[in-house]
Amino acid sequence: MALSDSDPSRRHSLIPSHLYSSSSSSSSLMVHSPSEPRNGIKMFSPSFYAACTVGGILSCGPTHTATTPLDVVKCNLQIDPVKYKSTTNGFGVIFKEQGLRGFFRGWAPTLVGYGAQGAFKYGFYEFFKKYYSDIVGPEYATKYKTLIYLAGSASSELIADVALCPFEAVKVRVQTQPGFARGLADGLPKLVRTEGVSGLYKGIGPLWGRQVPYTMMKFASYENIVEMIYKHAIPKPKDECSSSLQLGVSIVGGYMAGILCAIVSHPADNLVSFLNNAKGATVSDAVKKFGLWGLFTRGLPLRILMIGTLTGAQWGIYDSFKVFVGLPTTGGVAPAVPAVPAVPAPASAAELAKV
Repeated sequence: MALSDSDPSRRHSLIPSHLYSSSSSSSSLMVHSPSEPRNGIKMFSPSFYAACTVGGILSCGPTHTATTPLDVVKCNLQIDPVKYKSTTNGFGVIFKEQGLRGFFRGWAPTLVGYGAQGAFKYGFYEFFKKYYSDIVGPEYATKYKTLIYLAGSASSELIADVALCPFEAVKVRVQTQPGFARGLADGLPKLVRTEGVSGLYKGIGPLWGRQVPYTMMKFASYENIVEMIYKHAIPKPKDECSSSLQLGVSIVGGYMAGILCAIVSHPADNLVSFLNNAKGATVSDAVKKFGLWGLFTRGLPLRILMIGTLTGAQWGIYDSFKVFVGLPTTGGVAPAVPAVPAVPAPASAAELAKV
């Protein structure tokens, strides 16, 4: 998956060395430049993409699992608005009927599914971001950097959702149908027995509809928000900031991006929950039940709280892992427009005569 670092023609990208400090006087708290890797990890090498993949697993699997109680209430609000009338009411009903254990239903498919999704999401984002930058060249990659972020994140999420979809289907069933299964170990084979392998992927369309816009917003808004924070709110360049300050920016930028993600992806999230809960259900069935307004608003405040917290934590964990292995944090510096070499003026007749 990696691009060769030895080929000069492939080194042009949004994130080459001009984005980072190369000063040898940087303290140990500074994020080192790609030319000064601490653990032998070169930018855009196989080790770089492997590190980003591991960072994605660590950032997505545990964080989604930690918010399982919020996810359980949200999914039930989406599926049965008559029984679960509000967020507060939803917590009360689940606690009364299932006890504390009910809030952690589906934690195993959540951990495995979103861990796999995070691996592909972050690893391939870093790959596609450089790949598309190389295709268009440094000038256009700088001029249209947001389009690069959008294209890279969309491409990575299309792949990541193929890994997530089966576990998402099991998770929703376990969380919204208490008698369906205890968790992943018995839920996955039961779903395959009753609906076949195709039942694991019947929600792939709505899942792409939810996750692709979400991830495009997550990465593009994060990159731009972090860049604006460093440009307008911090009075010194990123490469002069301590790693703790840079990670603080990652968390704040991630939370702000998460709010936008929740709003953009919420209608599709309602559809995913509805389709995975009812056998044979269609999108038109969901629209009839919730209405267009309901698709956009049902459970939205809780989703904003959940996704904002989740996204902020994910970027904090991901960038913390990158710093731990000696890599720079994500985003924060606008790419410099490459200087166009000056074309020498043609020599005059008098000058040629002197020669």
